Amino acid sequence: MLPWKRALRPLAALLLAAAAVTVPASAVHADSAAAGATATGATATAASSGWNDYRCKPSAAHPRPVVLVHGTFGNSIDNWLALAPYLTVRGYCVFSVDYGQLPGVPLFNGLGPIDKSAAQLSAFVDKVLAATGAAEADLVGHSQGGMMPRYYLKFLGGAAKVNALVGIAPDNHGTTLSGLAHLLPYFPGAEDLLSAATPGLADQVAGSAFLTKLNAGGDTVPGVRYTVIATKYDEVVTPWRTQYLSGSDVRNVLLQDLCPVDLSEHVAIGLLDRIAFHEVANALDPAHATATTCASVFS
Repeated sequence: MLPWKRALRPLAALLLAAAAVTVPASAVHADSAAAGATATGATATAASSGWNDYRCKPSAAHPRPVVLVHGTFGNSIDNWLALAPYLTVRGYCVFSVDYGQLPGVPLFNGLGPIDKSAAQLSAFVDKVLAATGAAEADLVGHSQGGMMPRYYLKFLGGAAKVNALVGIAPDNHGTTLSGLAHLLPYFPGAEDLLSAATPGLADQVAGSAFLTKLNAGGDTVPGVRYTVIATKYDEVVTPWRTQYLSGSDVRNVLLQDLCPVDLSEHVAIGLLDRIAFHEVANALDPAHATATTCASVFS
């Protein structure tokens, strides 16, 4: 990697930190149950301006709620400090789920067995549909959050409740972690330790039993639209082309085909990249899609 590209990585982290301290918590993550029972005046207004507001009713322009699915080590707030407001200001009802928690591990989620995480997603989507009155939801996930919903769609009845799945840097066929995963067999007990301590990580290693089951018989299920947004600078899900899906109603997008100078890697594409966000919006509303370019960072 060129030194000037490496130097931009800390800048991305700095921008994320700035967002975290400047976006009011009440505006980005409203606890709908408490708000509905006790909110008055300013509190109600703050809750309705954010996401996870269960009073939100989808509009005719955006008739489906959007469920955001965080990645490994993420959670329902930190992963979406930029994308959730981006979608809410465009008129979407937006909700974010926490899944894959391990006992005694706060804040860092997505570490539990992925099939169990998919069951948590299933229950959450049911909750969102019941609250909003919508027949279907759209799912947007980052990393594991773009892959795990496919288990829900394929094995847990999710295809009947989901219109579209948008994966941002999803590890649809696992990852080699730039080849490091291939070294596990050379360390006796390492694979067993990984599976026991953090099964959600073990499930994501290329060739795992979970991924073999997930991808057997095809990547997609009928009735769901799939979009994958990848970056060639991804250092976590490798090789990056393995993120792509095959099947009907699939659109695979490389970020650098939209904006050649976009240097986002695995984290930044999901947390900060408004060019990727513009393509997410296109995937959610393809009838009104507009061209995604480098200028989309200002949209």
